[in-house]
Amino acid sequence: MTAYIVDIASCFPPNYYSQEELTAVLRDSYWRERFTNTGRLERLHRNVQVDCRYLALPLAGYQALDGFHGHNDAWIQVATALGEETLCALLDQTGVLPHEIATLVTTTVTGIAVPSLDARLMNRIPFSPQLKRIPLFGLGCLGGAAGAARVADYLQGHPQEAAILLAVELCSLTLQPEDLSIANIIASGLFGDGAAAVLMVGQDHPLARPGRVQVVANRSFFFPETERIMGWDVTNTGFQVILSADVPEIARIHLPQCVDTFLAEHDLERGDIASWVAHPGGPKVMEAMEEGLGLAEGTLYLSRKSLFRFGNISSVSVLLVLQDTLRCYHPEPGSYGLMLAMGPGFAAELLLLRW
Repeated sequence: MTAYIVDIASCFPPNYYSQEELTAVLRDSYWRERFTNTGRLERLHRNVQVDCRYLALPLAGYQALDGFHGHNDAWIQVATALGEETLCALLDQTGVLPHEIATLVTTTVTGIAVPSLDARLMNRIPFSPQLKRIPLFGLGCLGGAAGAARVADYLQGHPQEAAILLAVELCSLTLQPEDLSIANIIASGLFGDGAAAVLMVGQDHPLARPGRVQVVANRSFFFPETERIMGWDVTNTGFQVILSADVPEIARIHLPQCVDTFLAEHDLERGDIASWVAHPGGPKVMEAMEEGLGLAEGTLYLSRKSLFRFGNISSVSVLLVLQDTLRCYHPEPGSYGLMLAMGPGFAAELLLLRW
């Protein structure tokens, strides 16, 4: 397999708040009457090591939303506008015209729409009427890596084409004010909102030139009987988070075997990987990854930086880490990178990159 990553664009809603502001709103407004252990709320929010987050709406706008219907309508409105902004930024950065894109893959797990988000965006951006649309739903934090892998798979069979992966996640619109479970309280301090888009081309496309990052191969790993590790319970009030405390342990125990198996297929070992592009699921998950994979201190610096600045934005986050790697890290040409994420299923997705 050879597909090329041309560029990445990211955009965020205009509403940016510190963790202290958000904790105070939950403590003094949403949960003032029902959650008396405010120290525990503050401690859980501090422990996720998030400094600030972008939100889909101004803080005052959330209490005006009525049930699942109101939250999802807000998701459609904001996700469509943010998706348009992100796609236009990517096309401007690369100089590619909309009608030159053959396939648009979209991934999200924080709202639903029929027609899907990609169809709505075709009414805003002059893509070709023959554009192939592939909406993905349900992959969660896995979606950025899995989406890039599926685009690479497609381009292997269409080497002259260009394709875009768009990830839009508005996690704040899934918050359940009546849910005082530890999972929901952690989620209220961990997840943020944003979007990212990646332009990729096949090996025979004019933009597939030296200096581009190559997707050499990818591999999916599914862990049986783990449906309740991560995901949603769909309720009358919307998406109620499932977030097991076992996620870090699964990462520590199972991810190294997945990585070793995948790399061995290409005559590589962990020591051959110069850059690790890891989804920033949370501090404990990243610590478990570092321990299980035997990574040196600082290896996941860009993942930790992304978590600190934006929170966990589900499928978007690993694309933000990839964007920072391309712009700030400047890996040595010819060196290998590994992009990886874990998410609902429970599952892992790995992509072998070559700079």
